Amino acid sequence: MTGAQAIVKCLIKEGVDTVFGYPGGTILPLYDALYGSPVRHVLTVHEQGAAHAADGYARASGQAGVCIATSGPGATNLVTGLAAAFMDSVPVVAITGQVQTSLIGRDAFQEIDITGITMPITKHNFLVKDISKLTDTLRRAFSIARSGRPGPVLVDIPRDIQANTHDFSDLETEYSRQSLVRQSPDLPALISKAAAAVSAAERPVIIAGGGCINASAGQALAKFSEQCALPVVTTLMGIGALPGRHPNLLGMTGLHGLKQANHAVHAADVLIVTGSRFNDRVTGDRARYAAGKTIIHIDIDPAEVHKNVDAAVPLVGEMNGILTALTREVVPGDLSAWWATIRDWQAACQLPVSEDELSAAGVMAALNTQLAGEDVIYVTDVGQHQMWAAQDLKVNSQRGFLTSGGLGAMGFGLPAALGAQMARPDKRVIHIVGDGSLKMTGCELYTVAAERLPIISIVINNQSLGMVRQLQHCFFEKRYSASLLPAPMDFTAFAGAFGIPAAVANTPDEFSQILKTAWERQGPSLLVANIATQDLVIPMIAPGGAMDSYVDI
Repeated sequence: MTGAQAIVKCLIKEGVDTVFGYPGGTILPLYDALYGSPVRHVLTVHEQGAAHAADGYARASGQAGVCIATSGPGATNLVTGLAAAFMDSVPVVAITGQVQTSLIGRDAFQEIDITGITMPITKHNFLVKDISKLTDTLRRAFSIARSGRPGPVLVDIPRDIQANTHDFSDLETEYSRQSLVRQSPDLPALISKAAAAVSAAERPVIIAGGGCINASAGQALAKFSEQCALPVVTTLMGIGALPGRHPNLLGMTGLHGLKQANHAVHAADVLIVTGSRFNDRVTGDRARYAAGKTIIHIDIDPAEVHKNVDAAVPLVGEMNGILTALTREVVPGDLSAWWATIRDWQAACQLPVSEDELSAAGVMAALNTQLAGEDVIYVTDVGQHQMWAAQDLKVNSQRGFLTSGGLGAMGFGLPAALGAQMARPDKRVIHIVGDGSLKMTGCELYTVAAERLPIISIVINNQSLGMVRQLQHCFFEKRYSASLLPAPMDFTAFAGAFGIPAAVANTPDEFSQILKTAWERQGPSLLVANIATQDLVIPMIAPGGAMDSYVDI
């Protein structure tokens, strides 16, 4: 068979049923092989959309997402999406076409060194120059993407490797998909040490990071928290690790975290950190963050241990097993005084939501109320709307909140939402986006319409690049350079160009009504929530400050 036919066979053996891509000259043999195959191809508007869609597919399903592009600009257009997947540890396999092997290094038309370009933003990448190594390379790509700490892998395949024929007898060979997990050699003793520290703690806090989601460790986390009466905060990437209404959940911590969550972290004497890399947005000043605390760091990646914050007890290994062992060994203490303090913070930090003026908090409140019993996946773009959603949404399931955390890539939301919806047709995807972010990849509404996906896009419209404006408001003497969008965009007409129904709300009651209508429609919808340009995300930790040091805004 041809190399291209072998690629399709490999995809099928890896359990891939959907790929996202955009054709071009050097990848056409693969597209010819996809024609009539059981693998569903989704044609996006732009290659960046294909990469983000594969990312969203992977985050929603827990399986590797696949994107395809041609050489040159097709391949380079994947870069932002691969970087977003890399920084958030998402398993994506990107397959790119390349000029034929005899032309590599000769500046041929649309030749680009995509393996060199993506080396810093992929877990691994390959350039296949020997057709006999094609299928084994693809197997390794999927194994690397999924194993241990997940991440994106790129496979660059010259056109002649795709077009030539070869005896791919190894395709019939069965092989193991087991993920190899590295762990601390003295892990049982370290778990006992951690259990003793938690048992003796007076003010313990669990921090659930994105690694907890990747490990599908929510059930083990909940059991640990409940049995030991431990409060839980999440990072941005850890939202959904515990159900949003769980009594032990205090909310998100970090730069724009809820005050009760930040107060708890600041006052804690023991932190049990599950799958977080101690990002600067989580810690603020790292020295003050760690001062006076015993830090227990659970992670699958040994490179993360001691990288940003020193851990007293590093637990490297599979998270479900570690949490289960801790639950078994910890002797629960009397934390009633600690919980009384936390409940006082929660009561004091509640912010009222206006019943007259529409705000982002009001939008989130409406979603929480009207969709309380529904099985939904929230996907956000990046900016103020992202933080408002992270603060206020009640996310009830693991993989129920998808966002670009590490890279913070504006334009992530809509294509990631369509990927998530295709991965989980049994759920409804709610896409939350700012008016600035939608302009970046908004043309993927064409793909949403073409695939008849029932995504509800909600535009938080404040006629500005809101987070940029907020930083200028706080730190640049309110000099709003290039952050205001005075020419209003008619988002309803924009959605209408793709045949997608749209509606606008200016009050809380109007938003509740248009949300109800959109939900009942079952097809794609776009809702515009007009809010005040002046609204800011609060609280906000002072740059380089401690967890209880806030910007006065």
